[in-house]
Amino acid sequence: MSELYKKALYLEYFTVGYNILEGVFSIIAGYLASSIALIGFGLDSGIESISGAVLIWRLTRHGRVSEEEEERVEKRAVRFVGVSFFILGAYVLFESLRKLYSHEHPEPSLFGIIIAVLSVVIMPLLSYSKYRTAKKIRSRSLEADSRQTLVCSLLSVALIIGLGLNYLYGLWWADPIAALVIVAFIVREGYEAFFEEKACGC
Repeated sequence: MSELYKKALYLEYFTVGYNILEGVFSIIAGYLASSIALIGFGLDSGIESISGAVLIWRLTRHGRVSEEEEERVEKRAVRFVGVSFFILGAYVLFESLRKLYSHEHPEPSLFGIIIAVLSVVIMPLLSYSKYRTAKKIRSRSLEADSRQTLVCSLLSVALIIGLGLNYLYGLWWADPIAALVIVAFIVREGYEAFFEEKACGC
């Protein structure tokens, strides 16, 4: 395997590992603060780590199995990811509307804001590194994944706004509203995975 393919793999390993850690800490922080935006963000990160694993599989099998075999396995995996996104979206949508209706006030979460800020800083840098590597090895999957990584940073912006308004000004409704924005991204990812057979742009 060439050095560039190894670099691409390392970038994907980092992406999956980071998403797992981000997901775990976001869910814990969301549970402690009763923040559906944080919980939804964390669950989304978890599912994205699964789709990232699909790209890792393709990179490690490059040149070792037929292209038809790669595509067959990927289609099966990304449809599973698509269904997972739809289930997650339905859950976050229900909880967001319930919290808005019942006026359930989440606790301010500085820890959640720190998680989101880290994501805003790290994800664009990671996206750029993936994009440059993808161009060098001419990998459309990795290039698409680099764009998705950049788009995912927008989720962090929505999360920062929602958590920040609640933390600074006590606007409790900003949290479920931010969660509704996250739902829109989740549904988009699910649609791409299930109907267009792309896992997070892979």
